[in-house]
Amino acid sequence: MKKELIIGVSLIVLSLISCGKNESGNKGTIKLETSETKVVDNNGTMDTLTSGSSTSIVNGNKTETKSSIYKAVDGTLVKVIFTETSKESTLAITSNKKTFTLPKIKSDAKETIYQKDDMKATVKGDSLILDQDNNIIQLVKTKI
Repeated sequence: MKKELIIGVSLIVLSLISCGKNESGNKGTIKLETSETKVVDNNGTMDTLTSGSSTSIVNGNKTETKSSIYKAVDGTLVKVIFTETSKESTLAITSNKKTFTLPKIKSDAKETIYQKDDMKATVKGDSLILDQDNNIIQLVKTKI
C-alpha cells in the first residue's frame, strides 16, 4: 500500500514539473491556450463555457451568444461574451471572477463600441480595447 502511494505521488509530482510553461521566446506570438471560465448567470446557476457560439429561442425571442477568449499583452486571459437579442446587444467581460456587462452604444463597419459608466470597450476585428478612467488595456482574440 505504501509503495503504491509513493509511486502515485511521484508520478503526480513528475507530471506537474514536466508540464511547466516556458514563456521565453517571441513575445509577439500568441500562444494557443485552452481556457475554461465559469460564469454565473442571472438565475445563480454556474455556466462553464469555452469559445463558441449558440442561438436560442425563449418565448419567441431569439438570442445569439458568441464567446471568445482574449489575451492581454501581459498574458492575462479574459473571457468575452457577446449577446445579441432583438432588444439589445451586450458585451460581458469576465476576468478574476468578476464580470462587467456593457451595452452596445454605437456600431459601424469598422468598430463597435460598448459603454457603461466609466468603462468603454471598443471592438475592431480581432482586437478589443478597454478604457476605464484613462487606463487602456489592449486585448487580442486567441484561437482556441
